[in-house]
Amino acid sequence: MTIQLIPTIDNLQNHAFRQSLQHKIDTKTKPLGSLGRIEELALQIGEILGFQDPVLSQPQMVVFAGDHGLTARGISAFPSDVSWQMVENFLAGGAAVSVLSKQNGIALTVVDCGVNHDFLAGLPTGTTRPGLLVRKVAGGEKGTADSSAQAAMTSAQCEAALANGQEIVKGLPGNALLLGEMGIGNTSAASLLLARLAGLDIAQCTGAGTGLDAPAVLRKTEILREVLVFHSQAKAPLDALAAFGGFEIATMVGAVLQAAADRRVIVVDGFIATSAVLVAHALEPLVLQRCVFAHRSGERGHEFMLQHLGVQALLDLGLRLGEGSGAALAWPLLESACSILRDMASFEAAGVSEKSETASVTP
Repeated sequence: MTIQLIPTIDNLQNHAFRQSLQHKIDTKTKPLGSLGRIEELALQIGEILGFQDPVLSQPQMVVFAGDHGLTARGISAFPSDVSWQMVENFLAGGAAVSVLSKQNGIALTVVDCGVNHDFLAGLPTGTTRPGLLVRKVAGGEKGTADSSAQAAMTSAQCEAALANGQEIVKGLPGNALLLGEMGIGNTSAASLLLARLAGLDIAQCTGAGTGLDAPAVLRKTEILREVLVFHSQAKAPLDALAAFGGFEIATMVGAVLQAAADRRVIVVDGFIATSAVLVAHALEPLVLQRCVFAHRSGERGHEFMLQHLGVQALLDLGLRLGEGSGAALAWPLLESACSILRDMASFEAAGVSEKSETASVTP
């Protein structure tokens, strides 16, 4: 599968700039390294934005929504109608991500990538709804196909989704993108992508999703094993993405690639959002330089995803809601890291004595 939609992503590595940033952090009025991973986060954000005094401006939470044909096989505890019902909940301000985004001053946009519902039904042609972008990949009221019987999407649909993701990000203000998602059945798509791209057994990658009990998880695992065998030739990143879906994940991949090219800070939520980064990383490894992983999900496969990417999440709260809720919860840590870098005094500026180089510790 060929595609021309992978933007150029520059390597952020600049030894002199990194040393300068590190020196600025090290000379703040604190023991060396005493702010732990907040210092690492400040360094990363400074490198992404290219400033020693970084400011995170106009953060954008984008929730990508889509339905999955594989749900016909009974791989979810909830019916697929919940996808569109939750989109309406996002738009009404009643979902967790809606509340958390509002609390933290984060703009929220929901993208209909392929939900089995018409959110503009009954409205005059050309009418839009605040906070909603309709970017249906397959047209009509269609999600992906049943990946146990055929590819979840065609190559052309996969390319269209990538292009949609890029176009969406290009139209957003600010320098930070927070990733959210909604789609009944999308933990199955994420598990399949992890198994194929990381070379893991599907049993390691499959969890309870929306709340399956142990026997249902076993049944789900066997169905996903069938899907992997059926698409055994889909090994390249975009081939696997087309085979397993979903439209929301593919659109998110395009968004990640564009945000990385734009040098935006990308705040990655949980299992599903990380699966999009997994694909984007396989296409262009430099995207990881721009990614901050908000939390380690309670969904079984997420830990293996993070291990495969070689990254560590900021939080570990047992979250498995999705929506971008974990990204919104982690957002204040990013703002704090920037504030430390910008506003905290140095030893010299504060007139505080630094640790003596000749100091010794008496047993």
